[in-house]
Amino acid sequence: MTHAPATYAQVDRALQECIEECSTCHHVCLLTSAYCLSQGDAHVSAEHLTLLADCADVCQTTANLMLRGSEQHGVTCAACAAICSACERSCAAFPDDRAMRECADACRRCADACEKLAENRKPNTT
Repeated sequence: MTHAPATYAQVDRALQECIEECSTCHHVCLLTSAYCLSQGDAHVSAEHLTLLADCADVCQTTANLMLRGSEQHGVTCAACAAICSACERSCAAFPDDRAMRECADACRRCADACEKLAENRKPNTT
């Protein structure tokens, strides 16, 4: 039996919210990476920039799996939640920087949405 991907209007609300949060977080992390490069100093640590890139990539991949109706999206949602949480902590290390706070907030919202979805969606292993 083939699994036809759902149209955007057909997906349930939790899935739709997670897709939106992943897409937003992907966008914000890419913008924040460019911002960090312009700031220098601690903003450009290899660990921080790598985490921003990892977060952007996993968010995009997770959204893609959900958009195409993959039964494996629960696996990427769990990974996305973990990486977004790590990125949130990294960005929160700059509490006086508005751009970093906005990135931390986007990462937290994405992690929360992915965690909720991952708990409810386990991959079909049969």
